[in-house]
Amino acid sequence: MTILLSDPRVRAVPVAETGEPLVLLEGDLSPFGALVRSSLADRLRAADAALPRGIRLRVIEGYRPLDVQRAIIASYAAEVRAHHPHADAAELEVLTSRFVSPVDVAPHVAGAAVDLTLVDVCGDQLDLGTAIDATPEESDGRCYFAADGIGADARAHRDLLAGVLTAQGLVNYPTEWWHWTFGDRYWALMTGSGHALYGPLAAEVAA
Repeated sequence: MTILLSDPRVRAVPVAETGEPLVLLEGDLSPFGALVRSSLADRLRAADAALPRGIRLRVIEGYRPLDVQRAIIASYAAEVRAHHPHADAAELEVLTSRFVSPVDVAPHVAGAAVDLTLVDVCGDQLDLGTAIDATPEESDGRCYFAADGIGADARAHRDLLAGVLTAQGLVNYPTEWWHWTFGDRYWALMTGSGHALYGPLAAEVAA
């Protein structure tokens, strides 16, 4: 059974903040200038180097400020409400957390998460079954990492992505094939760690 970010077990994980800084990923890894914790950056570089020749990681987003997280929650919650008009507040939070995390446990807000894909030598995105950020409603559930209904190439690319990232200790959020984390509360729960390494922070780029 999929554990969602709204699950009380995620909130119950303590945080032992390491104080690691945010760092700016190199332009060839993230042309969009994503910020992540320094240990996550090291792991992403190693995962990128482990890919077959001609394929690279492309990090679309890393650290996300609190106000941006809140805006995404509000926007998607309205979409969910339209699809599930009879859901109560608790049900709405669960449904919303399939696609966007509650603020207090959000890994992007901690600099512990990346949204990423694979690209070829020309920088064009490979087929991974859906666009990044395709909601469960838009994709008919194909945004789930293990979803049926995607082609053989997309499945192979998802498996390749998972292989290099899990080898570096990252954890996937199973409702979003593109979302991977290290050091946050969800990661700690999934890996059996006693605590998370990173909590919410303000953006400060290390030199």
